[in-house]
Amino acid sequence: MQPSALEVDITPLKRKPGSQKQFTVSLPPLDGMALVTAEVRATELHLDLALEVVGEELVAQGTIEVAWTGPCRRCLEEQTDTTAIELREVFEKRPDEGETYLLAENEVDLEPMVRETVLLNLPVAPLCRDDCEGPDPSRFPTTVEAEADPEAEPPADPRWAALSDITFD
Repeated sequence: MQPSALEVDITPLKRKPGSQKQFTVSLPPLDGMALVTAEVRATELHLDLALEVVGEELVAQGTIEVAWTGPCRRCLEEQTDTTAIELREVFEKRPDEGETYLLAENEVDLEPMVRETVLLNLPVAPLCRDDCEGPDPSRFPTTVEAEADPEAEPPADPRWAALSDITFD
């Protein structure tokens, strides 16, 4: 089985504490790297990370640039853009679930961290531009109506109209 492009040998880092290894790679998105409900999917990843062994931990920090595509939430036209994600993550031999990632003896698999980071940072409801009016602006306007005067009395509920005829002498 061929090792993943995101598996990194950290043996040289363990031999020289305090040294860093630059890890730069561009690759297609990992399987399942899409927000299915929003139909937003990653199209390309570019990682630029510095890896450093600190004691029993490995610290990965740098940026992930993810190119993505998905429909505009108003007009549904396909949009493409790039999101830059700054990160600083810790890998440990005994990771805390949801806090740190697993560190093997002489290698680290960055895939779980990359997958989680990208999925959490993909736009859930992309918008092609702030003033997008949608597919049919005359039928579905996106403008917000002016707020009602807070001191004006709200309209009466017609279900209670019969009570207004009651008088007490």
